[in-house]
Amino acid sequence: MTRTEYPWLLPSAIADPLNQELPGDRGRERPRRTVRDWIVDTVAFLFAAGIGLLAAAASREADNAGAVVIADQLIGALACCAVWLRRRWPVGLAATLIAVSLVVPVAGGAMLVSLFSLAVHRPFRPVAVLGALALAASVATPFVRPDPTTSVTANIIAGVLLVLTAIGWAMLVRSRRQLVVALRERAHRAEAEAGLRAEQAQRLAREAIAREMHDVLAHRLTLLSVHAGALEFRPGAPPAEIARAAGVIRDSSHEALQDLREIIGVLRAPGDGDENDRPQPTLATLDALVAESRLAGMRVTLDNAIAAPAAVPAATGRTVYRITQEGLTNARKHAPGAEVSVSVHGGPGQGLTVAVRNPAPDGPVTEVPGSGQGLIGLTERATLAGGSLEHGKTDDGGFAVRSWLPWPS
Repeated sequence: MTRTEYPWLLPSAIADPLNQELPGDRGRERPRRTVRDWIVDTVAFLFAAGIGLLAAAASREADNAGAVVIADQLIGALACCAVWLRRRWPVGLAATLIAVSLVVPVAGGAMLVSLFSLAVHRPFRPVAVLGALALAASVATPFVRPDPTTSVTANIIAGVLLVLTAIGWAMLVRSRRQLVVALRERAHRAEAEAGLRAEQAQRLAREAIAREMHDVLAHRLTLLSVHAGALEFRPGAPPAEIARAAGVIRDSSHEALQDLREIIGVLRAPGDGDENDRPQPTLATLDALVAESRLAGMRVTLDNAIAAPAAVPAATGRTVYRITQEGLTNARKHAPGAEVSVSVHGGPGQGLTVAVRNPAPDGPVTEVPGSGQGLIGLTERATLAGGSLEHGKTDDGGFAVRSWLPWPS
């Protein structure tokens, strides 16, 4: 649903609610009358005819010539029949009937019906203008066509009250219709916004899963690539080394599959998870990550100054783990054999700083293919956590990754 379907809800209309348009305000846009329209039009015709009959009886009681009485009745009948045209030409019909009712009181009922329809289907400005003319006509009618059975003051008061009642009632009906239309439009808009929010949440979830999958699997698959390359370039290695490399490949494959199961488990519905699923990594599991890298043949020194890793918020600890994991993965890819240093410092209120550094590689490096998105993903992860991340080459040709993350006191 677009705003062009409801032009009365455009900003200009909202700024001036009295000039809002409603469905059916423009008579030519209505292809045909509904059953409800026929019922309403019939009731309106009968109301106009009833008022006209009362006025015609008063005209016969007055000292009017017979031709005048007949003319009043004919004009009143035409005015009542004209009520059926009020939906198509409400403004023109109301103006005409106001002028006619000034000299033919029998048309007063039809004039009230036309005013009611005008106030329901048209904005405030034309209603105010024609309403003022109708009030003026109600004041002038007792002088143009006096009624000997009642006083002039009573006629004026009755005419003014009838006009104000018709316009006030109609404006109340219009306000209610405007409220219904506004609530319906608001409901449709809320439904559309809810759909957009759901799509955005799905997109963000996909991006988060993709980043998590890269952070987790890149570490494992790099181990596979490095040790498989070692077996390829050293076919004559001692059996013990071959067995050790094959064991690392097997363990890394199992770990990669397990991590993949955990990531895919995020997509499961609540209650479908496996009770044996491992918890998400935190700062307390950083030692295990370093030990795993050392087992794979890396030289890693860890300087963890956090005495109580469990006190670090889970999200912050997980981010530190992923940054360290990506730093070790990149060092293994681009500086094999180099000693990697990992340091974690900080405390509550001052934040948490993690740094991963490696010097330049000693010899030729066999390039391991990568996506090039790991550091970008880490930067986004640190930024979303309220921190920052810097990375780049060092003066000695090595590489360093340093991140600061908030740790509330």
